[in-house]
Amino acid sequence: MATIEWRSPASEMAVRQFEVAAERLNLDGNVAIRLKRPDRAMIVSVPTRMDDGRVQVFTGYRVQHNDVLGPFKGGIRYHLDVNLGEVSALAMWMTWKCSLVGLPFGGAKGGVACDPMQLSRNELQGMTRRYTAEILNFIGPDVDVPAPDMGTNEQVMAWVMDTYSQHKGHAVAEIVTGKPVEIGGTLGRKEATGRGLVYSIMEAAKHLGVDLSRCTAAVQGFGNVGSVATKELASVGVKVIAVSDRTGGFYDPKGLPVERILEYAAKNPELSGCPFGAPISNTDLLELNCDILVPAALGMQITGENAGRLKCRILAEGANGPTTLEADDIIKEQDIFVIPDILANAGGVIVSYFEWVQDLQNFFWTEEEVNKRLREILTRAFHEVLDISERDKVGMRLAALMLGVSRVARAMLWRGLYA
Repeated sequence: MATIEWRSPASEMAVRQFEVAAERLNLDGNVAIRLKRPDRAMIVSVPTRMDDGRVQVFTGYRVQHNDVLGPFKGGIRYHLDVNLGEVSALAMWMTWKCSLVGLPFGGAKGGVACDPMQLSRNELQGMTRRYTAEILNFIGPDVDVPAPDMGTNEQVMAWVMDTYSQHKGHAVAEIVTGKPVEIGGTLGRKEATGRGLVYSIMEAAKHLGVDLSRCTAAVQGFGNVGSVATKELASVGVKVIAVSDRTGGFYDPKGLPVERILEYAAKNPELSGCPFGAPISNTDLLELNCDILVPAALGMQITGENAGRLKCRILAEGANGPTTLEADDIIKEQDIFVIPDILANAGGVIVSYFEWVQDLQNFFWTEEEVNKRLREILTRAFHEVLDISERDKVGMRLAALMLGVSRVARAMLWRGLYA
């Protein structure tokens, strides 16, 4: 993405990761140059009536990277740092993620540059509905299916679905995933990303011969992914010694009371003021001596500056792009097993796929069925990546990218270029 409008640290990182994988795969140059750019990118104005009567204009984005394998699929995030470059990177990673785990989707991503914590429910609803209206002609059950991401949730998805349905004149449940169960959502979707993350950690532990009941973990980020991962880790016997959110974190080498912290988080929008453990910064949490480190907050948290100070055995990436290219080079020299983001956090899009399928069929599964199929897909994908890593003597990240990119490239070669 050489032109200036695409430039951002995240987009440059995503493109460089792709270039490394493409070079290793000896990818067809004509395919490679197409995959560096998204198929379509939109920037939209989102005028919103605020509670005080004034109109505030937010900036919204939707980037559709590649749909050679099927409809575009990707979340909508609300965060102040949302920009075209970040959304483009996330859309590219979604393409590889869907391909990697064998889903018939291509990658997309969207978002609005805002702080949802500073918006009232009425303002949030108005902004969401106007953003949906602005991208309405570019999404659809067979075209592009949004989902929740950072700063959004099942309520936001319900507003997106309703806005789209009002324009179509009938209920279209399959337009989004991550909805409430009462309007076509699936059981197990809210927990899917964090739960899938722990399924991947369990496979890594088996491979390494590690007893999880004797392990400690630190989790950066206590949103949907981090909180569920914390709960699931505790349920398999892992001692969680630190958790954090954007306000900072809490640390206890003897283990934190996970259930009580989850109860506190359910009643409070931030961990700030949590009475358990000693305060610790997000930066210091990453450098704790632990067996499992889960960065589940923002991207680019592990950098060339702090990577050499990591003291974990397993690095399980719950966030998208939490580790920079410079950090990757340093981590390769350490005894750290990396479960890369496009594998580790793929549980969300896998269960989103299940939800989409159920909506199209109007036939719904039990939560036990959802979790069983989620684990089967992630376990298969984990071992496919591990096999490539060991066969080609490359790290898990490059192995995962090679698998995801190669499947997309083969499909593009079969379909050819319409020009």
